[in-house]
Amino acid sequence: MRQSLRHLAGRVWWYPHDEDPDNVQGGVAVIADDAGSVLVDAGNSPGHARRIRAAIEAAGLPAVRRLVYTHHHWDHVWGACAWPEVEVIGHRAGARILAEEALRPWSHPYLRTEVEANPLLGPSFRGRAWAMPDWTGFAVIPPHTEFDDTLTLPSGVELRHVGGRHAEDSTVVAVPDSGVLLLGDCFYPPPWHLRQPGDGHDVGLVRRLLDERVTGRFDWYVDSHDHPHTAEQTRELLGAARG
Repeated sequence: MRQSLRHLAGRVWWYPHDEDPDNVQGGVAVIADDAGSVLVDAGNSPGHARRIRAAIEAAGLPAVRRLVYTHHHWDHVWGACAWPEVEVIGHRAGARILAEEALRPWSHPYLRTEVEANPLLGPSFRGRAWAMPDWTGFAVIPPHTEFDDTLTLPSGVELRHVGGRHAEDSTVVAVPDSGVLLLGDCFYPPPWHLRQPGDGHDVGLVRRLLDERVTGRFDWYVDSHDHPHTAEQTRELLGAARG
C-alpha cells in the first residue's frame, strides 16, 4: 500500500499506517513548527523513515528537529537511526529497555534463532524481517532526552505518560492548538508473546482520556494502527465496546 502524508488538523499531519497485516507499520505524526517540526514515532525501519522524510519535504513542512517515541516497541522506533540530526525524546522506562535492545545482534539469522527458541515471538519477529531487507547502518536509538510523568516541548506539544498493559512507557502526545491527541498504542492489549486469554483493548483508559477535563478540548483521537477518529466517533466506538 502506497502511503502519503495527509493534513489532519491545524499543524498536525499524518502519515498513515499500512493496512497489510504482514507489514507492521504504524502511523506517524508530523507537528509542523517554524523552529523545527516534531515527529511522533520514527517509523518501523530506516526505509520507512526515509519515505516519511521525503513526504515531509514534498509537503514543504519545516525540517524535523525533535522525535518523540510513544513507546519503545520496534515498529515505533526502528526508523530513528535514519534521523541522526534530531533530538530523540522518550519515557525513562522505555529508555532503559531500548538501551538493552541496542546491544542485541539484530539480523535475519538472529531473528530466526529467537523464534526457534520462543515461537510466540513469531508474529513480531517476522514483521521485523519483512521491514528490514537490509541491516546496513541499522541501530536501535535510545532517547537522548528522558522524562518521567509529563513534558512540554518548546513548540507547545505536551507529552504525558499513561502506561498500560501494552507497554509500560506508553505516552500520549497532545497538540492543544490543533485539537489532536495522539494515543500511540496505549490502549492496545499486551504484545502477542505476552498476551493471556481474555486480554483485550483497555477501553477504560480511552474513556478516561475522553472524560478528563484536560483532554476534553480535543477534536481528534489518533492511534497508530487505525484511521484517525473524531471525538464523536471515538465516543460511539466506546459506547459499542465493553470495559
